[in-house]
Amino acid sequence: MYRIETIHSKESYKVKRHTLGMPLKNFKAEIEPYLYLLPAASIFMAFTFYPFFKTIYISLFMTGPQGGLSKFIGLRNYFDLLASPDFLNSLYVTFKFVLLTVPFSIVISLFLAIFANLNIKGRSVFRTFYALPISISSASAAVIWTLLFNPSIGFINYLLSFFGIPAIGWLTDVKWGIVAVSIVTIWLNLGMNFIFLLGGLQNIPKDLYESAQIDGANVFLQHVKITIPMLSPTLFFVTVVDIINAFQQFGVINIMTQGGPVDSTNVVVYSIYRDAFFNFRFGVASAESIILFVILLILTILEFKTGERRVFYK
Repeated sequence: MYRIETIHSKESYKVKRHTLGMPLKNFKAEIEPYLYLLPAASIFMAFTFYPFFKTIYISLFMTGPQGGLSKFIGLRNYFDLLASPDFLNSLYVTFKFVLLTVPFSIVISLFLAIFANLNIKGRSVFRTFYALPISISSASAAVIWTLLFNPSIGFINYLLSFFGIPAIGWLTDVKWGIVAVSIVTIWLNLGMNFIFLLGGLQNIPKDLYESAQIDGANVFLQHVKITIPMLSPTLFFVTVVDIINAFQQFGVINIMTQGGPVDSTNVVVYSIYRDAFFNFRFGVASAESIILFVILLILTILEFKTGERRVFYK
């Protein structure tokens, strides 16, 4: 009788121990994924979220001559910016810069990707050549293109002289400054756009083109009816990335024109840099940053809303 009671007591102890261990195991299983995310989340908190909320906080203050926060003024910095001709001009220049760079970057990259995707001899050489800009930093590219655009010894004006075109002040003329930095930005975007678009083209089944040829469709119709729809997810991605990069362009403009001539290339990002680190108006610069963030957020949401109807996912 005593032995039976002992056995029962051991079994009940095991059951109790098992039931007590279950919540602990479940807790470990639930919390383990978050522990893996903790290092990345800490980095994002330290270098993304904290600076973002700190920028919002600083934008609500007036700064002193040395850049320190001196007085809480609420939304006054925002209202002053929206009424400032200089800031409105920088917004205009920014949108103009985006319209000059994004469409040309995508169209040229698409043509290059289509050509490099053809079954021709030496296409690997073309692919390497077209992808080269992705390996060059914006600072290095800006220095190289500054020499090419030099009105006296630049190679571009030298080529134009063969066609009887007089020397152009690419970096000193108000009309041509924005064109010069746009050309450099387009060239820098070609590498990344080309790689993504070429990858998308290689995923399109060849059977679709063969069927179109049998039906009598020419090359132009094949690309309009097959290539563009099948490539729409990649085109959508490239468009969103190019627009964001264009709004945030700084390095090329800082090295080539410093916002000039006569503020003709003074985009919002360069205006933020100048207000913060030259004029020490950190409150105003922070407000400009938040306005730029809101503009990018609205544009991105609109792109996703309109793009969902036109993007074809296989």
